[in-house]
Amino acid sequence: MAPRVLVSDELSETAVQIFRDRGVEVDFQPQLGKDKDKLAEIIGNYDGLAIRSATKATEKLIAAATNLKVIGRAGIGVDNVDIPAASRRGIIVMNTPFGNSITTAEHAIALMFAVARQLPQADASTQAGKWEKSKFMGVEITGKTLGVIGAGNIGSIVCARAIGLKMHVLAYDPFLSKERAEEMGVVKVELDELLAKADFITLHVPMTEKTRGILNKEALAKTKPGVRIINCARGGLVDEAALADAIKSGHVAGAAFDVFEVEPAKESPLFGLPNVVCTPHLGASTTEAQENVALQVAEQMADYLVKGAVSNAINMPSITAEEAPILKPFIRLADVLGAFVGQVTEEPIKEIEILYDGATANMNTRALTSALLAGLIRTQVADVNMVSAPIMIKEKGIVLSEVKRDKTGVFDGYIKLTVTTESMTRSIAGTVFSDGKPRFIQIKGINLDADVGSHMVYIANTDVPGMIGFIGTTLGEAGVNIANFQLGRDKQGGDAIALLYVDGPIGDDVLAKLTAHRAIRQAKPLVFAVD
Repeated sequence: MAPRVLVSDELSETAVQIFRDRGVEVDFQPQLGKDKDKLAEIIGNYDGLAIRSATKATEKLIAAATNLKVIGRAGIGVDNVDIPAASRRGIIVMNTPFGNSITTAEHAIALMFAVARQLPQADASTQAGKWEKSKFMGVEITGKTLGVIGAGNIGSIVCARAIGLKMHVLAYDPFLSKERAEEMGVVKVELDELLAKADFITLHVPMTEKTRGILNKEALAKTKPGVRIINCARGGLVDEAALADAIKSGHVAGAAFDVFEVEPAKESPLFGLPNVVCTPHLGASTTEAQENVALQVAEQMADYLVKGAVSNAINMPSITAEEAPILKPFIRLADVLGAFVGQVTEEPIKEIEILYDGATANMNTRALTSALLAGLIRTQVADVNMVSAPIMIKEKGIVLSEVKRDKTGVFDGYIKLTVTTESMTRSIAGTVFSDGKPRFIQIKGINLDADVGSHMVYIANTDVPGMIGFIGTTLGEAGVNIANFQLGRDKQGGDAIALLYVDGPIGDDVLAKLTAHRAIRQAKPLVFAVD
């Protein structure tokens, strides 16, 4: 029986035909995504669901999708898909991470020109029968300094276009190496320097806890007077109310926004202000981009449903159906090893070494490496997946090496990750026991045996008496319950570590109390997706 796919959003006829040509039965109902009740009523009849942004693949919808095997999102953003719910049901979620890159980058450049020359305001005035030539005095782009926050796939294209416009480009990106910056022709700087020097600032980072409000009131106060700000990335990266105040005061000369904190944006503090250009999330709205992502998602979904091939999956690496049962627990291990290091490392990473020992050396290490890299950079790049992660690492100029060797220790096989920054080296090793669950077996060269919990606290300290009591008392006074803990040290009075399993997230105030102890060098909350 042929697999069935429901297309519930607008997709091109060419994309629909791809399904048919690959032997997939297609039900094309492009308006159905707006009717969540009707969609939930029939979703159980399909193996695949192809969507854009109108369809909301919520937990409720996924619960009704009793036969669904794959959700394909034509575009990069998967905010409208409950990925944890899909993962729990064994549903693969695919996207098309690079189909919109050029289009979004070009829109950012277009908005920069628009706000530099007040084009929308001048157009409206002229078409109203006015001739206010002296009113719309603009500024040139040539010779100005552009600050790019986020130099990944889209950001790097913006950098290249800006250099072609004879602009000086500063880039802030924790994962951008100096070598890669030199290749791109940009100057790598810290955020404060970018804010102080940039005439224009454009944002190209995902929405994460670290990037939310990256341009808040305090950051905007550090910007160069007369700066113009462009946001085609995600709403909420910029505090709209604070920006509106900065524009009213004259400190910020203008802004151009394609994304907003609340969408659809019916109102915003930015609306109605002079020299503010607003568009309704048009970053991906070109004929070419829409066609590209539609064709890509159709090809990917058809390949999976017919051949079992997985590509551009958010919640699963590119592996064959035969490999999946063997690799699955080690993929989870690789992901949590990467996520651990990614959450405790704040400096730009220069080198990554992955050691596959024993049985792991004979597995599909490409898939394992992709899973590890995705976990490593997920804190900085929320939309990363198993396929795009290696590409992003390469684009950032990070040196990646793999080492495979025969069994050397007591474990049948394990994975060890080592990352090097400008000032330090971090390492962690883990394995999978017979229960199929990932375990940490070594951190910073210190041996231990630790399960992986959803919420953990990692503490690095000097081995001194009373540390366990101090940690327990501090967390207890803050109302944080410790479910379990693991300790390790290299020698008496030397380096020591603690992994605490807590019942939920802990606040910055608690971490501050922990790090106030003279012997504690680092205390970081860790969050993992585990069964």
